[in-house]
Amino acid sequence: MLGIDPTLPFHPLGMAVLTISDTRTLATDTSGALLAERLVSAGHTLHGRAIVVDDIDVIRAQLRQWLLRPEVEVILTTGGTGFSPRDNTPEAVRPLLRREMDGFSVAFHQKSLQSVGVASMQSRAFAGQAGDAFIFCVPGSTGACRDAWDGLLELEFDSRHKPCSIAGALPRLRDVCT
Repeated sequence: MLGIDPTLPFHPLGMAVLTISDTRTLATDTSGALLAERLVSAGHTLHGRAIVVDDIDVIRAQLRQWLLRPEVEVILTTGGTGFSPRDNTPEAVRPLLRREMDGFSVAFHQKSLQSVGVASMQSRAFAGQAGDAFIFCVPGSTGACRDAWDGLLELEFDSRHKPCSIAGALPRLRDVCT
């Protein structure tokens, strides 16, 4: 079976949302707000939301803080994945990863290609595993966050999704999601 198996129990994941921007505030952060709203609406738990400047050390400091908290199983970042001089998200995050999830970048670009065309090539969206947690880095536009969540992350984070979901890779759900 491919898709959500309604006979299985839903297991909410613990998440945090990090907006990486030199200009956004909580009032103007529509991308972070969209991700936070989507994950809560899907039944997951938001354990943190922050905005940091696009600085490698500042980004890493916030991520490390969340990675020390076992209840934060997934971190979603938005912003800093392009090619402007201040776009430092990949450079900040990749050294924290023990494994990369190449398939996320491929799936995101396929989906993004439908909404922004060849401009999708300018995105350095990626994901990977840091310790036992997962970090997903998407562009800072609200549209890119919508592309990443709708039909991709929403399914990947749903423990009922078959044939598998990221939930089964988390230590507390390894026996539940097979």
